[in-house]
Amino acid sequence: MPMFDTILIANRGEIACRVIRTCRRLGVRTVAVYSSADADAQADVAVPIGGPRPAESYLRGDAVIQAALATGAQAIHPGYGFLSENADFADAVAGAGLVFIGPSGDSMRRMGSKAGAKELMHGHGVPVVPGYTGEDQDAGVLAREAARIGFPLMIKAAYGGGGKGMRIVRDAAGFAAHLESCQREAKNAFGRDRVLLERYVEKPRHIEFQVFGDGHGNVIHLNERECSAQRRYQKVLEETPSPFLTPALRAAMGEAAVAAARALDYVNAGTVEFIVGQDGGFWFMEINTRLQVEHPVTECVTGLDLVELQLRVAAGEPLPARLLDGPVASHGHAIELRLYAEDPEQGFLPGSGRLDTLRLPEADAHLRIDAGVVEGDTVTIFYDPMIAKLIVHDRDRASALQRMREALAGIDVVGPKSNVAFLERLVRHPAVVEGHIDTGYLDRHPDEFTGSDADAAERDLIAAIVATLLDEEAVALQATRRGSDPHSPWGRADGWRVSRRGKRVVALVDAGGARHEIAAFGADGDYRLEVDGRSIEVAGARIDDDLLSARYDGSGRRHRLFADARRIVVHDGTRRASFHHAPAFVVAAARARHEDRIKAPMPGRIVIVRCAAGDVVTEGQELLVMEAMKMELTLRAPRAGTLEAVQAEAGDFVEADAVLVRFAGGEEP
Repeated sequence: MPMFDTILIANRGEIACRVIRTCRRLGVRTVAVYSSADADAQADVAVPIGGPRPAESYLRGDAVIQAALATGAQAIHPGYGFLSENADFADAVAGAGLVFIGPSGDSMRRMGSKAGAKELMHGHGVPVVPGYTGEDQDAGVLAREAARIGFPLMIKAAYGGGGKGMRIVRDAAGFAAHLESCQREAKNAFGRDRVLLERYVEKPRHIEFQVFGDGHGNVIHLNERECSAQRRYQKVLEETPSPFLTPALRAAMGEAAVAAARALDYVNAGTVEFIVGQDGGFWFMEINTRLQVEHPVTECVTGLDLVELQLRVAAGEPLPARLLDGPVASHGHAIELRLYAEDPEQGFLPGSGRLDTLRLPEADAHLRIDAGVVEGDTVTIFYDPMIAKLIVHDRDRASALQRMREALAGIDVVGPKSNVAFLERLVRHPAVVEGHIDTGYLDRHPDEFTGSDADAAERDLIAAIVATLLDEEAVALQATRRGSDPHSPWGRADGWRVSRRGKRVVALVDAGGARHEIAAFGADGDYRLEVDGRSIEVAGARIDDDLLSARYDGSGRRHRLFADARRIVVHDGTRRASFHHAPAFVVAAARARHEDRIKAPMPGRIVIVRCAAGDVVTEGQELLVMEAMKMELTLRAPRAGTLEAVQAEAGDFVEADAVLVRFAGGEEP
């Protein structure tokens, strides 16, 4: 079969752009589908397929196939997520006379289900974690199986991925509530609520092997990726090669991955995922029957284009002969990070909104940027809030980490909050630098990756004040030069007045909402600042190419600046701090007592309401559950008290900051 003339991409965002890029290089025409929330596409042809929610558009297999037939596409690339691991969709594609760029529906049924895959692997001698994978999903049966397996254990959605529908249960008392939440999240994300249970391995590593099979009986692996840096089962940092594996362990796991794929007559791209204990013991976890989000790191070290391999295999070609002559060579070290619209200081709450500013570093031989949005686009509430993936490649791990630090320092996002500051801490943390991180480390030690150091916070504030002073002076000077008297002393911004020293007060509000007012004396880069009852001497301050350099009490420091009329971000090469300009001499209005109300933290849909007006509740009691960004958020009582009003019902869509619950005695919204 010759290479396809036209393919349809049944996905959106970054992965759709990624597939389009390879197709254009190969001369393959592309067709995109989009929902009403995605009004733009980069493909040669774009077809609307429904409303903004996935169930109304990207999960509508019939609409996707009809779009392919109507536009002359010969094949469908599913990307990842949505319909990529849906066996019925793969069969329907084949039934319509099209090619599904991935494994067959039969293969998916045998291994796309985590439960079925575990049973199959166990039968072929691949080590699996003890657990329950049965079809009987009665709550009582699941509770008895949980007791048999023992705690701690993990409840996992049998279908899907991306960290959705997964819960760790530490004891029998919490099992029922976790089961209900997991099933509900799985149903919403994947359309099926079947779960499996498995023993939870403490402090495990997550290591996966990229496998590839063709229709001519060839199966290979393209080495491993380590994905142990995770938060709530969502991968945060992926890299290859793994700093944990020895050559012997790598060979053993690679053989197991290939054996698993061969047992299934696997065709196209797939990933065999293993959980690895601290002693080097490894167990089969699942097989993802699709391309993975983290596939670029494999491409960087092997020099292969995995999307091109997918297309050629789907078109009937064998894998290249050079890949069949033994282990595939790997060169250097590659690391991938995911830039998200989320707020790490608020429990990584997903964000949404217009990207007023999106400044990413320039791609080069060592840095690859995979993104599906540009400045001015909107991160919606309906899909995963990923903004971009940053992938670096260098000769060794230390060099790659440094490349990533440099890349992160060049990022600026205005609009929804982002996790860039968290990522910068991550790539400098000893557990990451030394390669000792496990899958639960970030969740066990959240304070090590968020929050601020008091001394560093003051240095950041002072740098932001100095940058503001210099900017005010430059703006005033330009305005004076345009006036009738370009030499007038009254046009200066240094606070000068007849017979007294010039004094200025600069007010900034930090990211946490705290207001800072600093008195400044001086001008032209030489200042005395009054900070908390003491003086700081600033000398030689200047801004060149968005770099602020100055001496603070004789100690020289440099900061990169991202600034506009409303805000200023200072970056000292290691960390960043964000401030908003505020009018001076203004006393902030008293804030509403947040403990007297519960507000929606972001736009979303109310799933469950567990309270009513007049209820007496305790601090921490679960009151509502809402769904947003494909995640469930539990809203709990901030204090004990009596509820005056419950202003939401199950099924309601609510906007960010909408008051959902009010306590008796609270202020009116």
